[in-house]
Amino acid sequence: MTEPTAFLPQRIDSDAPVFVISVAAQLAEMHPQTLRGYDRLGLVVPKRARGRGRRYSLRDIAKLRHIQFLSQNEGINLEGIRRILALEDELHAVRGQLARVAELLSTLQAEGPAARVFTAATAGDVHLGRSAARRPTLALPSRPAVARDLTQRQPS
Repeated sequence: MTEPTAFLPQRIDSDAPVFVISVAAQLAEMHPQTLRGYDRLGLVVPKRARGRGRRYSLRDIAKLRHIQFLSQNEGINLEGIRRILALEDELHAVRGQLARVAELLSTLQAEGPAARVFTAATAGDVHLGRSAARRPTLALPSRPAVARDLTQRQPS
């Protein structure tokens, strides 16, 4: 006899918008009107079905519960919660960038001791190689690469 759990999906997509507002409110232990208010404020914006009905994901429900904790247990107002959520999103993005840089670094280190040397000018320009005249300027995340005439030296 086949187990009933064999018919369940092996992996549940936490971003799939599957819950109607009444079910999401029940799972988040909130009133549906509170969810509508959070939607209007932009705190938790669910996806919309074809008939324009709200559909919440498991990630949305976790976010609703997080908002509820910050509000009720920590005493933070909705504007403070909005700022906290924005900072958490930014932190998540930075951690993703850091993971990509760490992966790139480990790839470069695995290549062995190569002639990958760089120099940095006092203005913050980064150049591959020992001399800026031989290599192109790298683009840093904070600013675009600027093509300069490298034959003209600026006084230090």
